Amino acid sequence: MKKIINDPDMIIKEMLNGLYKANQDKVKLNEDLKIIYRKDLPIKGKVGLISGGGSGHEPAHAGYVGDGMLDCAICGEIFTSPTPDQVLEAIKLADSGQGVFMVIKNYTGDVMNFDMAKDMAEMDGIKVDYIIVNDDVAVEDSTYTSGRRGIAGTIFVHKVLGAMARDGKSLQEIKAMAEKIVKNIKSMGMATKACINPISGKESFDLSEGDMEIGVGIHGEPGVKQEKIKSANEISKELVDHILEDFDNLDGDFALMVNGMGQTTEMELFIVNNYVNDYLKEKNISIKKTFVGNYMTSMDMAGFSLTLFKVDDEVLKYLEEKVDVVRG
Repeated sequence: MKKIINDPDMIIKEMLNGLYKANQDKVKLNEDLKIIYRKDLPIKGKVGLISGGGSGHEPAHAGYVGDGMLDCAICGEIFTSPTPDQVLEAIKLADSGQGVFMVIKNYTGDVMNFDMAKDMAEMDGIKVDYIIVNDDVAVEDSTYTSGRRGIAGTIFVHKVLGAMARDGKSLQEIKAMAEKIVKNIKSMGMATKACINPISGKESFDLSEGDMEIGVGIHGEPGVKQEKIKSANEISKELVDHILEDFDNLDGDFALMVNGMGQTTEMELFIVNNYVNDYLKEKNISIKKTFVGNYMTSMDMAGFSLTLFKVDDEVLKYLEEKVDVVRG
């Protein structure tokens, strides 16, 4: 294993301090509880928006803290859910009296710990609600979760709800929108190389030279099958076809995300996007906005995921609003 690190036990602490030192105009850091949060909190009249999870998915989630997206991001250890105490502190930081909304990816530890934090916060008189994102169409149940996993489509949820919160929408309005949009976000990923957790130094799954894994998760989980590596166009078509089958209908407009898993070059991602946009156009599917880049990674996994998000005019407006976040 070759990693540019110091002490493996200090990885998260050093990473967060480095991120904070590069963004002191936007955020503060609670080093003990591993929370990155907006320096202007609490914001009067605004619903707080928080999210988080295990580290190793950078720029998620801390990269999306700032004006127009998250108020706080809670960072667990690598691929490990943050504790209820961490989440509770983030709720308190984000609360301005209007309540706090939590975006949770569907992994067993995340769901359990965020829900426990919600109960504790409500005992302190803070209104809290949440949505569970389950956009991965590849796997129904996995080692990490019951039901579908939450993967890169979560970033679309951060963006839409973050814009709503900035516009002064209520906790109830944000919850209603969250329930609406998560049903319309579908994702699927693949890998040509497993990721290596720097704590264990081992690859997350076995993959022979010349093979690829279809349907991977963001914690290094294997997917649904292994195949011989194909061309970018053939891989993209396989993922797109699987995603499209999961929509009840394909009328209307969509946003597209081509997301790198950590080691994939932008050159490769744009090659994928070139084909996917053309292929969807051939199928008379309207793409109004496209995002290409590393949005939610899996350490150093080589591969990509695709996300299609069915949008209406209201959702598209929120999706297109400018933000000022750490990642930018």
